[in-house]
Amino acid sequence: MSTAKTERLLNLVICLLSTRRPLSKSQIRQAVPQYASTGESASATEAFERMFERDKDELRELGIPIVTSTQDPLFGDEHGYRVDREAYALPEVHLEPDELAVVGLASRVWQQASLAGPAALALTKLKALGAPQDDGSLIGLEPRVLTSEPAFEALWAAVRDRVPVRFTYRTASTGAVAVRTVEPWAVTSWHGRWYLAAHDRDRDAPRMFRLSRVEGEVRAAGRPGEYQVPEGAAAEVLAGRDAESSGGEARVRVREGAGQVLRRRAGAAGVDPSGGGDGWHELVVEYDDVEVLAEELVTHGPRVVVLDPPALRDAVVRRLQGVLEAAVA
Repeated sequence: MSTAKTERLLNLVICLLSTRRPLSKSQIRQAVPQYASTGESASATEAFERMFERDKDELRELGIPIVTSTQDPLFGDEHGYRVDREAYALPEVHLEPDELAVVGLASRVWQQASLAGPAALALTKLKALGAPQDDGSLIGLEPRVLTSEPAFEALWAAVRDRVPVRFTYRTASTGAVAVRTVEPWAVTSWHGRWYLAAHDRDRDAPRMFRLSRVEGEVRAAGRPGEYQVPEGAAAEVLAGRDAESSGGEARVRVREGAGQVLRRRAGAAGVDPSGGGDGWHELVVEYDDVEVLAEELVTHGPRVVVLDPPALRDAVVRRLQGVLEAAVA
């Protein structure tokens, strides 16, 4: 949803909440700046009518109870609009200190993520309830959910607004790149990795996508609300998690004294474990995803060299080339 549209809808809600009597369309048009700026011509009035009807329907879909009633009891054909305050307002919320503490802990999950702002705002509103927060019972618990994947923001917004999207995707098995057009259903995290459950339009079937394999820009391929998410479908796809994953074993050479984390994960240590030869050790490391392991190996720089498989080597080279191009630019 664009910023301009969000502001227009918010102004409309404020307008309809600030009155205790129904407002006519003409009154609403004057009160909401985005409507008032459409002009007074016949074509502008027609454009306002269409815009208002769309906005009204969209707010109702979001759960905002806009009611239509007769504005004047003597003239039944004059309709007015307002928000039903009793249906709109939340019931009073009562939280025990330990319950508020758990909610606060959940909000801190997003402190270093792209949803940190909304999470912090939600916690501030909860604290305004006046319930004391019992942080003492949660000492030592400090979870984090990181959303460093470049595609996260766009895909999360597409799920929220039910917007079809198109992106370039690299498969795990062969490293081949293809353009996918999908209807996003859900985004979830599993063992520190982010996944998208969606309906693949090209294959006409549900598919699971790992966000780390999405390359380049995620582009809209349709309009908001263009599709419906089948009940339970996203959960079924996510239950299978990474259907396209093809893990395996990677052979890497690690310089003596480097790559301690890799050494702990290694299934076997090969050439010259004492380091008395050429100063390199050969390790066998198990992996679930080539792209994820490539991200890790790149951080070691020249101290780690990939021997096999070729897809992993290509993934590392591709990242190093990207760093070089960015430095030159």
